[in-house]
Amino acid sequence: MSVAQGPLLHSGRPSGSAMNDLGKASAYVALFSEIGFVLLATVLGGVLGGDWLDRRLGTTPILALIGFGLGTSAGAIADWRLLSRFLARMDEADKASKE
Repeated sequence: MSVAQGPLLHSGRPSGSAMNDLGKASAYVALFSEIGFVLLATVLGGVLGGDWLDRRLGTTPILALIGFGLGTSAGAIADWRLLSRFLARMDEADKASKE
């Protein structure tokens, strides 16, 4: 009984093929959906956390508003970092494809 050695799958597509363009488009779709999910999670987490504290402490919805502000700020910072890394990676890929 012999066991195969080496990689099981190989994709030898040429540079600049239609498959690469589809990969770039899907990368942008993934980026935009991730931006939306990050903003949703951070804002929702901040508001729900602030609302929970408001109910526990018996305060007005001031903590929910503070949570909204903190969640929005955290989401903006996270999205900025995500977008910066993505654009740097896309620039590197473009430079590599031109060489």
